[in-house]
Amino acid sequence: MEHYIYTSMLSSVEIRKRFLDFFAKRGHTILPSASLVPENDPSVLFNTAGMQPLAPYLLGAPHPSGSKRLVNAQKCVRTIDIDEIGDNTHATFFEMLGNWSLGDYFKEEAIRWSYEFLTSKEEGLGLDPKRLYVTVFEGDENAPRDEEAVNIWKKYIPENRIYFLPAKNNWWSPGGNGPCGPDTEMFYDLTEKGLGDLTHEEFLQADEKQEIVEIWNDVFMEYEKKDGRVVGKLSQKNVDTGSGLERITAVVQGKKRIFETELFT
Repeated sequence: MEHYIYTSMLSSVEIRKRFLDFFAKRGHTILPSASLVPENDPSVLFNTAGMQPLAPYLLGAPHPSGSKRLVNAQKCVRTIDIDEIGDNTHATFFEMLGNWSLGDYFKEEAIRWSYEFLTSKEEGLGLDPKRLYVTVFEGDENAPRDEEAVNIWKKYIPENRIYFLPAKNNWWSPGGNGPCGPDTEMFYDLTEKGLGDLTHEEFLQADEKQEIVEIWNDVFMEYEKKDGRVVGKLSQKNVDTGSGLERITAVVQGKKRIFETELFT
């Protein structure tokens, strides 16, 4: 059943195409989805994120396309979230919309383009910017508090909609080995009247109740993990973004659950 925050009747096919076209226009080479069985990462049985087939290039090897900007829609299987299956937003099989910078652009462009794609009616999804909230990395022994990301976000949303969270929320790595780094996540308000400004605690409660839902993640990959420990910085600063197609389709179509979209029905 469609409800109150319905924004447009873009289909999942149109959303996927808009995403690829948006980043292709900004110099990204469109890649096909890689096989579900990883070619470049022996640490997992299946590709669990769009970055895994690209791990060697995020570590510094040149990409065969010759491009430093890439975009695709990657089919993924993820069992780490299996206890969450059956809620409004999680699935074991899903598509991850992703764009990458291999030592090219960094936080400024990644954040701007994320915001533009989510909110632009002409090129993007036309979501309401007044329903957006953002989280950033609060810092720990591995990396400092991400004030740079906050200062960029302040150009687009009010500072009181930006929340610092620890590594378990705002640090991304594919596992015990490989490229990793702090991230910034975007959340969207699904409630009928809109929650408006939230304190830090109110934000966490709204997330727990799935009144808001994470719809995009920008990972700033400039560190490397070995055997579960951050061992240093990569030779280049990369951007790895991800947005679940099923989840973003539900939000755009005004559905409360991914299972109400045409991807499932």
